[in-house]
Amino acid sequence: MILLPELPYAKDALAPVISANTLEFHYGKHHRAYVENLGKLIAGTDLADEDLKTIIKKAAGDPAKAGIFNNAAQVWNHSFYWKCLKAGGGGAPTGAVAAKIAAAWGSYEKFAEELKNAGVTQFGSGWAWLVLDGDQMKIVKTANADTPIAHGVKPLLTIDVWEHAYYLDYQNRRPDYLTAVISKLIDWDFVNANLS
Repeated sequence: MILLPELPYAKDALAPVISANTLEFHYGKHHRAYVENLGKLIAGTDLADEDLKTIIKKAAGDPAKAGIFNNAAQVWNHSFYWKCLKAGGGGAPTGAVAAKIAAAWGSYEKFAEELKNAGVTQFGSGWAWLVLDGDQMKIVKTANADTPIAHGVKPLLTIDVWEHAYYLDYQNRRPDYLTAVISKLIDWDFVNANLS
């Protein structure tokens, strides 16, 4: 049974970058709806007792399972996104991820610029990701519910760029939202933990 995970912080913990009002809707309504919809879609099927990653992999690319894929991927993506954020986070990383970012992009500033650009240029709804593809770090973007899990690469970090992630706080200013999240909220301890 797929359950809505607890947020790793209070709903007002990310303010003023992400308001409690946004989290009330984003987590409390959108994320919850994906969990509930997925539960209904897999009830009584061979996927009912599977974990999220298995459901995503089994449903990916199957038009008959598009609804299952979309809801399962959105549950996973959101659960991962919440863990990528923390109050007092953001800015340049430390630890192993800092060395890998420097090796891949030359500087944290170049990395931050490219991550932001991925989020800004994702047309419509989607996600900006830092992933590990083999031993190489890459910045990728996915549309709608798509997730690196379905493509055999390891997610390290994501930023949600669906309008419901930022519209109450930033209206149509997606670049401002991305700048604020990158500079003030990324939980680099979580990203470093994902490297292992």
